[in-house]
Amino acid sequence: MRVLGIETSCDETAASVVDDLNILSNVVSSQAIHKKYGGIVPEFASREQIRALTPIVESALVEAKSSFEDIDGIAVTCGPGLAGSLLTGLNFAKGISLASNKKYIAVNHLEGHLFANRLSDTNLKPPFVFLLISGGHTQLIHVKDWGDYAVLGSTLDDAVGEAYDKVAKMLGLGYPGGPEIDRLAQKGDPSFEHFPRALLGKGYDFSFSGIKTSVLYYLKKQEDGFVEEHLEDISASFQGAVVELLTKKAIEAAKFLNIDKIAVGGGVSANSTLREELNSKSEAVGIKTYFPPISLTTDNGAMIAAVGAYYLEKGKSSSLTMNVYPNLGIEDATD
Repeated sequence: MRVLGIETSCDETAASVVDDLNILSNVVSSQAIHKKYGGIVPEFASREQIRALTPIVESALVEAKSSFEDIDGIAVTCGPGLAGSLLTGLNFAKGISLASNKKYIAVNHLEGHLFANRLSDTNLKPPFVFLLISGGHTQLIHVKDWGDYAVLGSTLDDAVGEAYDKVAKMLGLGYPGGPEIDRLAQKGDPSFEHFPRALLGKGYDFSFSGIKTSVLYYLKKQEDGFVEEHLEDISASFQGAVVELLTKKAIEAAKFLNIDKIAVGGGVSANSTLREELNSKSEAVGIKTYFPPISLTTDNGAMIAAVGAYYLEKGKSSSLTMNVYPNLGIEDATD
């Protein structure tokens, strides 16, 4: 089945054509306008989505050497995300569906991050533990089967990607903060300073507000020039604490469920230290880890197309009355 996937949940405008889990095209446009504001401005995001969506979809079709006649169905994100951005993509998909007489299906963005692993490794079969880590979400999920999920734990405050962005801002780094901190941390000493690991050994929920506040107070105590001189070490120390939390909780969950597979998805899954540590620690206890390629860690249309193809092949589709769900959870059903 050849599916056009459209992703507009936040500040990326993305489209992809996927044919039986083979990615024929994957076009993404990121909005640089948010960098100077240090975060996403929802109104700007939706305006940029409107401007970019048509050329992005056209580029995806051209790259895939396909036309709308070649497409069997359309998949589009309906949540979670920014309401204005989601509506842009959903209404665009409805229009294509009407004009081309093709079925469309609205899918869960979080499930898309999960299916990024299915795209990259067809050997991954449920059951497994899924660590979802992004700018808006941090969750441990028991994947019983494709489409059958149970949330084991979630963040009680900041998402891990959000914590990275806030700490990066404290350090005077750019937005988004994750790649910047990861780059600096590779040259730093993770034992330079010990930052707290909240809720470690206490179930599967996460908390990152404590480590964020700890970094803030630590920086306030330092003399002028100290932070600039030790930027790499501070970055490595912060990242070391975060990675330890993520790694230990994911492995604990897999052990508890007697599962020997952990998959990771979301923007933070691109983190180099996490990939190294989780692979190493999991392998030591007989657990195999799955990470998507870097190109599929951030928001993209290919993962949405993969989810859509799965459900379209089961005979499911969405109606023209479908709405967006900005706070949609991975366990939630849509109309």
